[in-house]
Amino acid sequence: MKNSVKIIPLGGVRESGKNLYAVEINNGIYVLDCGLKYPENDMLGIDVVIPDFTYLRENKEKIIGVFLSNSDMDSIGALPYFVSEFDVPVFGSKLTIEMAKYEVKNNERSKKFNNFNVINEKSEILFDDVTVTFFKTSHSVPDSMGISLAVEEGQIVYTGDFKFDPALRNGFATDYSSIAKVGNKKVIALLADSQNADNPFPMANEIQAGQYIFDTFEDSKSRVIVAANSANLLRIQQVFDAAAKSERKVFVGKHLDPKVKLAIDSGYINVAEDLLIEDIEELKKLESDEIVVLETNPVSEPIKLVQRMAAQQQKDINIESGDVVLIVTSPSPAMDNSMAKTDDMVYQADGTVKVISNDLNVSDHASAEDIQMLISLLKPQYFIPVSGEYMMMNESKRAATNMGVDEDKILILSKGETIEYDGAKFHHGNAVEAGNTMIDGIGVGDIGNIVLRDRKVLSEDGIFIVVVTIDRKKKIIISRPKITSRGFIYVKSNKDLMNEAAEIVSKTIQLNLDNKEFDWSHLKQSVREKISHFLFDKTKRRPVILPVIMEVNQHHKKKRPQK
Repeated sequence: MKNSVKIIPLGGVRESGKNLYAVEINNGIYVLDCGLKYPENDMLGIDVVIPDFTYLRENKEKIIGVFLSNSDMDSIGALPYFVSEFDVPVFGSKLTIEMAKYEVKNNERSKKFNNFNVINEKSEILFDDVTVTFFKTSHSVPDSMGISLAVEEGQIVYTGDFKFDPALRNGFATDYSSIAKVGNKKVIALLADSQNADNPFPMANEIQAGQYIFDTFEDSKSRVIVAANSANLLRIQQVFDAAAKSERKVFVGKHLDPKVKLAIDSGYINVAEDLLIEDIEELKKLESDEIVVLETNPVSEPIKLVQRMAAQQQKDINIESGDVVLIVTSPSPAMDNSMAKTDDMVYQADGTVKVISNDLNVSDHASAEDIQMLISLLKPQYFIPVSGEYMMMNESKRAATNMGVDEDKILILSKGETIEYDGAKFHHGNAVEAGNTMIDGIGVGDIGNIVLRDRKVLSEDGIFIVVVTIDRKKKIIISRPKITSRGFIYVKSNKDLMNEAAEIVSKTIQLNLDNKEFDWSHLKQSVREKISHFLFDKTKRRPVILPVIMEVNQHHKKKRPQK
């Protein structure tokens, strides 16, 4: 009997992060990864962004489980929000599950969830019509896995975040033979990481990256302050190895990042005995050339911590004359301005800055060459770039066409776009709802584009508040309009503008009072429009206009606001 196969990306396409791919086979939905992304610059006040679960909510009874490829936040970050709604099993490697548990248990919504299942590269999970298997891949975190869903017609293969680097060992190494075995059977669709496909230059291997860190430690005659994203466990391992080899101690403070500690406790990061120092008093006993200070940040770029150190605002350690700041994780393009500011601040503090990505072409994601090698191993019928902005996905497509893959067999999808397999080829089906769910504090999805637009306007042009008291029965204004503003202009220096605005408000309100068909909403809208036109004409700015109309209560002689 022919199987019904649909692939629906609900996140992770035409964007970096927020990976979530629904593979619907007959009456079951297999969820591949459940990640988040951090907000872009125009998402003011937003903490994180997760996928829209609407389609999964509408088909809740079909969900078989969640299959995680690795422990990065772009693969597991949305899991607490997902499992608070959907009580389905979660599968992943040992470290991935440990990290997922940490995220889930530390979220009030999901802390009671406990349906976790540990797999490895030898695991085979049999469902009625699908067999799920796994293969080891390389990424910035150990224990990363690719995932294969096999049906009678062939396999749907998802790489997760990956790269090929033969220099990697232990939990970071790729199992090339397992990938080749997957390729021995028909692969009808390959969903492959694209985040580094636009990088045209040869990649440095991780031996070179480790040597670069060691050389920096060896060549520096002062303290080295290392800024690292705590999610990049590979870099942190290299920092520990280089420190031990160069006979330096690593100061981590009283609060070692919990995920780094978890990886150490689980045996995925090896630390030489007595390498780490927590006590600042013990650190003071060492010479400068015996010290590495490790600063990590699990949420955003670690350079924000460096800025505070350069500004002498950290509690224990700040940048001193001669310090070397080594940034070992590649800053995102959105942080270019912050990087320039960081360099300037460090040099003002009489330190120097080294950034590994300035001197080595390093990445945690597959290059175009890696993608081509993957295609040669798996020989997919259809190639589907995922996990990347459109430009990256398009470069992934270019890499595939250079390998001889037909263009009509390469599908660049949008969120919510559905493709269906008829046994011979994929064709487009009905799109489903898929957007962004924004998390702001304890609010989940209650911030939409209108609120973000208002926040943007407030941040750029400020707010203009008009307070007036009227007597509607006598049709008069009781007190002259009082005007205040925040983030718009300095009131005391613009008295003429304020007086003109007050006159316009008074005339507008009086016209509305004189109208037989008096209407509160019309009054407030008239004030907004008149003042908005006036202020734009005078200042070329459009602040948020907030009219507060107070009405005299004829019975109790009190005022009541009409907002």
